[in-house]
Amino acid sequence: MPEGAEESRMIHRVKEMNRALLELDLGILFGGVACQAVGMWFAGSRGLYAAALWLGILLALLGTWHMYRTLDRALDLGDGASRAVVTGGLLRYGILCIVLGVIMLTDVLNPLVVFLGYMMMKVAAYLQPFTHKLCNMLFHETDPVPEPMPEEETEAEPAE
Repeated sequence: MPEGAEESRMIHRVKEMNRALLELDLGILFGGVACQAVGMWFAGSRGLYAAALWLGILLALLGTWHMYRTLDRALDLGDGASRAVVTGGLLRYGILCIVLGVIMLTDVLNPLVVFLGYMMMKVAAYLQPFTHKLCNMLFHETDPVPEPMPEEETEAEPAE
């Protein structure tokens, strides 16, 4: 298969991905790269720092995927949606606590650096407007111009 066709297929697959999830994942990766670059100057053991940070980044990426799947399924549940969302959130945080507990007991990696990597999920939420603009540039897209709904136009006109 020619290289251009493979690249085109990959771009098409990325475009089909949920856009919010893609932008959040890009923000997590950007934050991870920034923490990697800054932390390498201050870390005593650079290899262990990098391993702990990227374990946290991996957990954050898996967490965003699980959050997406949980919310997607909950939209179809109706009355049981809130329970499904709460259960999914508790599951994510439970797994994070277990992983951090194992890391603390084994003293293999620094649990604070793993948690720093996981917190890139929160940082990525703030970076989302920037990653959204980046994705628009990469995919040659523009956001639609918001227009008022037809019933909003009639309500806005004063009655005489």
